[in-house]
Amino acid sequence: MFSNNKLFIFICSSLLLLLLIINENHSVNAATRQINSEGLNLIKSFEGWRPNFYYDVVGVKTIGYGHACIPASSCNNIHPPLTVAQGEKLLRQDLTRFETCVERIVPKMDADKFAALVSFAYNLGCGSLEQSSLAKYARAHNYHAAANEFPKWCHAGGKVVQGLVRRRAAERKLFCKSGGC
Repeated sequence: MFSNNKLFIFICSSLLLLLLIINENHSVNAATRQINSEGLNLIKSFEGWRPNFYYDVVGVKTIGYGHACIPASSCNNIHPPLTVAQGEKLLRQDLTRFETCVERIVPKMDADKFAALVSFAYNLGCGSLEQSSLAKYARAHNYHAAANEFPKWCHAGGKVVQGLVRRRAAERKLFCKSGGC
């Protein structure tokens, strides 16, 4: 028979184990959510395909569909020119991080809103999304206000960039596709 202290420790240990299992399953579920094909095609179209290394508008060494070599040594094992299949594999690997961060920042979005936010985060980083009013409004399910935030993110180097204007418009359109805007 358990003493009171042993019973207490047993119950606490069991609860802790249960919480760890639940948390592990939640993490797996969040990490397994993937961008839909429309969002993937949006990213591909705006990033463009480059089989060889190049420097993006802010000077980051990049390859494929916008794979940023940060740190620069992270691309030491990439040997251009890439095939399209290699570029798509690299993109899918990169997207896992952004899919996970979007699900963490704005959980339980429908597929189109999720895809639009993954594209946004892929372009600007998870930190930008996390600190944005766009994420704040989306978490509050104020999709109209969230949609109106996309056009505010079209500057680079203090100037409006037409490619970013078009990308934000496409992301906004995808975000609103399933309604609520």
